[in-house]
Amino acid sequence: MADLKTLEHATLKVPYEILNKKFRVTQKVIDREATNVKSYLSELDQLLKTTPSSDNLNSIIEKLVTFKKKVEESITDETEAAQVCKDRLSHLQEYAELNSLSAEKWRKQRLDRMLVEYFLRAGYYDSAIELGKSSDIEHLTNMELFITSRKVEESLSAKNTALCVAWCQDNKSKLKRMKSNLEFKIRQQEYIELVKEKKILEAVKHARNFLSSTDPDKLTDIKQCMALLAYSPDTELEPYRSLFSEDRWKDLTKQFRAENFKLYQLNMNSVFSVTMQCGLSALKTRHCYVDNEKNDSCPVCKSPMSALAEKLPFAHCSHSRLICRLSGEPLNEHNPPMVLPNGHVYGYNALSVMAAEHGGKVECIKTKERYKLEDAEKVYVM
Repeated sequence: MADLKTLEHATLKVPYEILNKKFRVTQKVIDREATNVKSYLSELDQLLKTTPSSDNLNSIIEKLVTFKKKVEESITDETEAAQVCKDRLSHLQEYAELNSLSAEKWRKQRLDRMLVEYFLRAGYYDSAIELGKSSDIEHLTNMELFITSRKVEESLSAKNTALCVAWCQDNKSKLKRMKSNLEFKIRQQEYIELVKEKKILEAVKHARNFLSSTDPDKLTDIKQCMALLAYSPDTELEPYRSLFSEDRWKDLTKQFRAENFKLYQLNMNSVFSVTMQCGLSALKTRHCYVDNEKNDSCPVCKSPMSALAEKLPFAHCSHSRLICRLSGEPLNEHNPPMVLPNGHVYGYNALSVMAAEHGGKVECIKTKERYKLEDAEKVYVM
């Protein structure tokens, strides 16, 4: 179960956070509408003391119907979010109850889920959607989260802040606990765009509405924004040159992505990338990068894995396992290592088979030198 805890954190965490958010929204809706209902009932009570008109009664009935509809919609959203959590828990619980054949199918599904997430992070949305449909795992992935994120990122790339501002408002309480300054940066960028367009009065009004924070951490940014009014967009003076730079939109997109991942406790690297790096590191040895020492059966010794593993740490082996180059079998008491006169070591079993096939002669696969089997000496590993 250790691999489930390590690899499936996002599988459960994201729907849990969504459920938690839906629950809080539903609670607020019910509290707000319950207050309104009390007001409607008080109004109805006053009407009953007089002679209520049909219009008055119809108005109150309409308000109560609206209240019921809002509550039902909120509860439905919350129920659907809870069902997603339940479905994913059931899927993960299946792993402990499967036989070897079914477990292999389950692992294949997990690999597909990892690939879907990797494609979504890399921007290959069509490939991710197609793989999710063909493998019937759409309900087990966080596809909706990334597609929503994509819309916000695309709007920022198009210099439109509306979706990002709406996202900030939708997650305001959590962003505040995270001490995020994303909304401030978005408002700052809106101000800068107004200054670029020479809409000075609108820029000042915008600054009064959104950039009048008393937070000392934002004071320097606010002062620099106010000073922008004295400069043109083609200035070379820092920091105003950087504030006018178009690269700020790219920075905002990156910050939004980072904040979105942090909001749902997602790692900046995909599970697929981390898993592959762990696997490559576990196989990586110094021999993998020496031309005449590479092993054909080792993924790290081959391209493109060799380049991917280049900056990863070497495998940590507290107990070495010696493998025969000829047969691929472990070298142990049942297959003792034998050293040839040229210094290369092979397993006794493989050398015996070779000697039987070549009249008592063995050949070193590295140097092509030939020796008698009797010339090989046993190696003792301490």
